[in-house]
Amino acid sequence: MLVRNVRAVALALALLTCAGTLTGCQSQFPGLHLTIATGSSDGVYNALGTQLATSWANQLNIARPKVLETAGSPANIDQLRNGTADIGFADVDAAAVSNPNQGPRKLRALARIYDDYIQVVVRADLPIKHLVDLAGRRVSIGPANSQVQLVANRILAVGGVHGEVLSALSLNDAIAAMEAGTLDAFFWSGGMPTLSIASLNDAVPVRLLDLGTDPSGVLQAMVDRFPVYRTAVVPTGTYGPGSAAVTTLVVANCLLVTDQMSNDVAQALVQGLFNATGELILANPAARAIDVHTAIFTDPVTLHPGAVAYYRSTKS
Repeated sequence: MLVRNVRAVALALALLTCAGTLTGCQSQFPGLHLTIATGSSDGVYNALGTQLATSWANQLNIARPKVLETAGSPANIDQLRNGTADIGFADVDAAAVSNPNQGPRKLRALARIYDDYIQVVVRADLPIKHLVDLAGRRVSIGPANSQVQLVANRILAVGGVHGEVLSALSLNDAIAAMEAGTLDAFFWSGGMPTLSIASLNDAVPVRLLDLGTDPSGVLQAMVDRFPVYRTAVVPTGTYGPGSAAVTTLVVANCLLVTDQMSNDVAQALVQGLFNATGELILANPAARAIDVHTAIFTDPVTLHPGAVAYYRSTKS
């Protein structure tokens, strides 16, 4: 009789434990397999996507989503369009170029995540003060099919810069080339701070160009021509105690899916995103900007109906 009672109590406790979890012992989404398109291995997208894969797997009791390293936003949008990824990080300037409401798979947003800062990183020991000083220098504008290259080309064109020696390097390769002394400057678009750039500063002193004081007037011209961009200040000390505050462009990035995703899965993913904010902040400080009140501002990409349902449920 004692053994029977012990077994009954153990079974009851197991059932209570199971009922207390977010999704129960049986997954709400049996057989769900997801792929997340992120970015370069040293970028913020990859850090957050890797953590999200773990968090979603634990919360929803599903197979851990596959995390893809990519060239960035345009590549991620391509992956979403052709069905090789279910979720992707992307900046809204790249999304606007892609016509989000056209095609057999229309882009939809789960959330606005944070702002990417456009960073023009130069060697601190070179006399590069303004964009025009890049002429004749060895400059990386980011890999092909990347949002970095999209915005770099726009800045160089609007700023009237000519004669630079361009290369299309990933962030990792640009940092390696800077350390090797074969690169003078590179463009990057990412969360603040980008940890690999902070680490580079320990090996090769670098600084950011201040686009707000550039004689070409590139900052205001970019905002006027491309409304997806805004201006912001990179605070003093972001890349070391001696780094100065600079003004630059920022662009919002979002977590995107397509209209092929079901409403219940989309809603669960958004809920999981906000439940995991503490873990995401540990993965990268840029996640501190994730906020339910600003997450709905995803223009020019429409929110997924499942995401809308989640945000409506959070209103008091």
